[in-house]
Amino acid sequence: MSVPKKPSSSNPNPPPEPTAERLQKLLAAAGLGSRREIEGWIEAGRVTVEGRVAKLGDRALPSQQVAVDGKPVAFQAASNPRVLLYHKPVGEMVTRHDPGGRPTVFARLPPGRWVAVGRLDLNSSGLLLLTDSGELANRLMHPRYELEREYSARVQGSPDMEQLRRGVQLEDGLAAFISIRQEREAAGTNRWYRVVLKEGRNREVRRLFEAVGARVNRLVRVRYGPVALPENLAPGEWRELENPVILQKL
Repeated sequence: MSVPKKPSSSNPNPPPEPTAERLQKLLAAAGLGSRREIEGWIEAGRVTVEGRVAKLGDRALPSQQVAVDGKPVAFQAASNPRVLLYHKPVGEMVTRHDPGGRPTVFARLPPGRWVAVGRLDLNSSGLLLLTDSGELANRLMHPRYELEREYSARVQGSPDMEQLRRGVQLEDGLAAFISIRQEREAAGTNRWYRVVLKEGRNREVRRLFEAVGARVNRLVRVRYGPVALPENLAPGEWRELENPVILQKL
């Protein structure tokens, strides 16, 4: 007669042990900033793990004591990230603190650890996405995902549109618009163009037009990926994206 086996006191399917993550990924997921920003903090010696100054490549667990500028970081369970649509006006900086005292976009936002998805320079306006998830911000900015950025640009001069489609050699490599069309005439020698590209290099739209002898004197971002600037969102106003899942699935 077979003897029944004693039930095992151990769980046959124990939960997996937590895995240490790279510091920049862990802190980005906590909403402190983008991975690129946090890498700069680590290189500057601003991040510690269990009291020890961290270096790039270090990993940590949420259960460990991690601090930025001496302030402990509270890691929370992952939740659905929030995304804000902000209509940035001309004259605002996309930074938390400007040494020159110029206004920043963060002064108008609700309280939270908001991370900007990309940048718009001081003289540009339009759609700026912000999220409380550094991981999501990093994904939306990463060139691998080739998210389209669409702009309306008022341009002085007569740019060679075919050349801008084929590509122009800039100081940081070849660049091109995947789409360019003239929208309408403007005063004098100005014309409005609608352009689309799949990356977010610094001042790329302006530099592309300058490379073919034209000058952008007004630039408005009207779309980022699948999210368009709402027509009824006035400059300086923000709105929460009702369905951020469309961005998480990208």
